[in-house]
Amino acid sequence: MKEASGNMAQIQDVLLRRPEGFEVLSGDDSLTLPIVCLGGDGVISVASNCCPGLVSEMVYNARVGNIDIASSIHRRLMPLFTGLFCESNPIPVKYVMSRMGYGTATPRLPLTPLSEKGRAIVDPILKELGI
Repeated sequence: MKEASGNMAQIQDVLLRRPEGFEVLSGDDSLTLPIVCLGGDGVISVASNCCPGLVSEMVYNARVGNIDIASSIHRRLMPLFTGLFCESNPIPVKYVMSRMGYGTATPRLPLTPLSEKGRAIVDPILKELGI
């Protein structure tokens, strides 16, 4: 189940009541760490398109109990987690991926390319992350 409600009480209830073999995946990058720490299994991630290694490392470390490492990665990625939603998904991540040399920054209509205001939000985050 992809859990993207943002309601941590609901998420915890789902985790506590789930049957054997029922996986719960975060659908919100910024809530992945707390969800995994509560027993979630992973994430369906937007940020992993441009930072797959870091997102994977964060989830792995949270799952094996290395919370300090997972928290450090989470804090490093948090600006990206929020910046990728400065405009409608997938506009910002398409822009980021195009900056990395993958695809085009122009989404299909009716979506439009990332605005100048959006680029002013995303570009400093990318610089900080070395992207």
